Amino acid sequence: MSLPPIRTQVGIVGAGPAGLMLSHLLHLQGIDSVVLECRTREDVEGTIRAGILEQNTVDLMIATGVGDRLLAEGHRHTGTQIRFAGEGRRVDFEGLTGRAVTVYPQHEVLIDLIARRLADGGDIRFGVSDVEVHEHTGDRPFITFVDSDGQAQRLDSELVAGCDGSRTGTRHLIPEPEVRTDYFRQYPFVWFGILAEAPRTSDELIYAHSPRGFSLCSTRSETVQRHYLQVSVDDTVDDWSDDRIWDELHRRVDGPGVEVKEGAIFSKSILPFRSFVCEPMQSGRLFLAGDAAHTVPPTGAKGMNLALADVWVLADAMVGFFTAGDRRALDGYSSAVLPRVWRAQHFSWWMSTMLHTAPDASPFDIKRQEAELDVVTSSQAGLTLIAENYTGLPLPQLVHAVS
Repeated sequence: MSLPPIRTQVGIVGAGPAGLMLSHLLHLQGIDSVVLECRTREDVEGTIRAGILEQNTVDLMIATGVGDRLLAEGHRHTGTQIRFAGEGRRVDFEGLTGRAVTVYPQHEVLIDLIARRLADGGDIRFGVSDVEVHEHTGDRPFITFVDSDGQAQRLDSELVAGCDGSRTGTRHLIPEPEVRTDYFRQYPFVWFGILAEAPRTSDELIYAHSPRGFSLCSTRSETVQRHYLQVSVDDTVDDWSDDRIWDELHRRVDGPGVEVKEGAIFSKSILPFRSFVCEPMQSGRLFLAGDAAHTVPPTGAKGMNLALADVWVLADAMVGFFTAGDRRALDGYSSAVLPRVWRAQHFSWWMSTMLHTAPDASPFDIKRQEAELDVVTSSQAGLTLIAENYTGLPLPQLVHAVS
């Protein structure tokens, strides 16, 4: 016997940053939603990913009541260091823009959002499968899925949000190339990432250009550090012993005032570089947000921040639709968020190509990059450009969303 359909105002596919924040923002405005997630809660909360939060993201979490742990445990960075040609130059975020970033891992953001949604009586269904969105171009879209007990279910909603990440199924509901255009770039760069039990190398992140390749010294806590090395696109985890990793980090980063601090490595991973944008980010009553619609290289630290900027706009448009019957903001959703998406793509591309060593780089190319870095970091205008984009352009002022 089939179960009666579940009814809600917004069906949300995906319990990542975009889906959970959208559900949270809608709840604060009295709009009901159901979130469907194929992973278990433990898997969602246990997947460790980078977390550099723009000032916008920090302000949004605090303003909407999910920023307590962020304020207590996050590490506020008022600048960063760019190293090249054996020296380091600081980008003073706070002095240049009055803004900062906060290091707070993505899985901690998800833990906070899940806890708040459940405390507020939110409906998050973990461990579902066979999720399919139907009739999104009509007035009554619905979603079928199999719940964690193996029972077939139907979710009726008025709007659907595709927040199901880069391996999305919802994006493909927008036909390509008839309606959807995909823009894709594969970079010739690969990051080898490690987590290590070690003291901090620096109080702020270090971005290091070297003829041997790019490296990044980041942090997770006082005792756990996250570092990255640019490696060959053909390299595997097995190609890099602990000793080789530390030796290469020293070669690329160490210099006056900086020495990489070593420790026990407990995680290794390979991260390829891709950029992707689909246009439009909507079709009928289906709206995409976050990685379902766009991905960026990690150099500019934009991925999660872009996802939350998307749903800041989308939540406001949905509230207008439900409270005033006004579709104008919904219809204009793609045109409202895509300029920011493309600006983030440009910043991520610029930082990546300026700091990484191309596989076929000649001595001329290396000297040209060093000259570019010198121009940018010795210019007030260049430093301000980095600081403004890295800390995040202010979110738009909207009508209905929490400010």
